[in-house]
Amino acid sequence: MDAAWLLDLFDDVAEAIRQRLDALVDWGEAPDRPGQYRHDVVADAVAVPMLLDAGLGVLSEESDPHALDRSLVAVIDPIDGSTNASIGLPWFATSICAVDGDGPLAALVVNQALDVRYRALRGEGATRDGSPIAPTATERVGDAIVVLNDWPPARLACRQVRVLGAAALDLCAVADGTVDAFVDYSPGLFAWDHLGGLLVCREAGAHVVALGGADPLRLEHDARTRLVAGATATLCAALAESAR
Repeated sequence: MDAAWLLDLFDDVAEAIRQRLDALVDWGEAPDRPGQYRHDVVADAVAVPMLLDAGLGVLSEESDPHALDRSLVAVIDPIDGSTNASIGLPWFATSICAVDGDGPLAALVVNQALDVRYRALRGEGATRDGSPIAPTATERVGDAIVVLNDWPPARLACRQVRVLGAAALDLCAVADGTVDAFVDYSPGLFAWDHLGGLLVCREAGAHVVALGGADPLRLEHDARTRLVAGATATLCAALAESAR
């Protein structure tokens, strides 16, 4: 199956979201949607109809599931890093991943503040703004710059840590060699948080493991998975062991 059309669709969705965000004045909390920001709500309202009209089912963070019995399901976080977006920190993204019966098929992760685009197709590699990407060759935890999404229970003996606040972009930063690893110390990520970045990592050659035998492909609103991503298998394994 030629899946390139999915990336074109996802580009259109991300661009439509960007245009709606450009017109948004208030980036604060949505008054009638507890736990959501106005930008979450408007981005979801743009994305879901476009994906459904293209024939995909949709699992979005911001609304009820739609048509999950379809052969292709788009798993989307319309704005990953919503708090960052609300305070003007340029580390927030639209993340979309198409899933079929064999798992993640096509993914787009767009930094909506900086217009940096990561794309991946299963079996065909990953790119950043059209150029192929690859992770670093770092193997030792002591040499690694590691992105976290929560604080570890004990000091992590790595070179440096960062907590940036948008898991999809964090994973892509491992994929393109900006950082060496990502470790999830939270209760776990939801599918819309990690599937886009997971496919980008895999196709770039980075290593990703789910802790505790969890299935990262569970398409349920309450399903969480703790992930570790590393530039190399050795680094990933060492960090996964420390995070168990």
